[in-house]
Amino acid sequence: MSDTTNRAQIVSAADRLFYQQGYEHTSFATIAEAARVSKGNFYYHFKSKDDLLDAVIAARTAERRCLLERWEAEENEPGARIRRFIEILLTNRADIESYGCPIGTLTTELAKLNHSALGEAGGLFTLFRTWLRAQFALLGHEAKADALAMHVLAFSQGVATLANAFRDEDFVRREVQQMCTWLSTYTEGAERPAGLLREPAGD
Repeated sequence: MSDTTNRAQIVSAADRLFYQQGYEHTSFATIAEAARVSKGNFYYHFKSKDDLLDAVIAARTAERRCLLERWEAEENEPGARIRRFIEILLTNRADIESYGCPIGTLTTELAKLNHSALGEAGGLFTLFRTWLRAQFALLGHEAKADALAMHVLAFSQGVATLANAFRDEDFVRREVQQMCTWLSTYTEGAERPAGLLREPAGD
């Protein structure tokens, strides 16, 4: 097995375990066992847990960037791309209900630890914010595109947190449907339904 393959296996195992168990509570030994590599091989690639965390964050960023690029290739309309982002709550519902949002849970843990990698981990939110802002700008809402992007991010994080707390599939489906209805008021130029979701602050 090549060094590249070994390294990729370690990063993949660490990514999964950091998500399921938390960064602080995941040991090198547990990751090495999950990746099926020897401890010597493990330490050849990563000298410290922080080095491995950096690799996990980089891998997550690359994976999410590829996902966004795929949505852009598959969907011609910006509104349909935003809908794909909203519906990730349904696509990944089982994991979210069990462990929460992988990005939100990691940034929360690193913030509590006052960890130096917090900024890099939070960069994933910036990636999503920038992408969502661009989609809303393409829809003709450039002046408030950032506020709308943050509204979608806040929605997704709030639903993920409550889905993890209550594990209520019907709740997730209702919220996603309501958010898609809200989105349609920006993609179709329809009048905002009364009593749905308020305009994001600052608009």
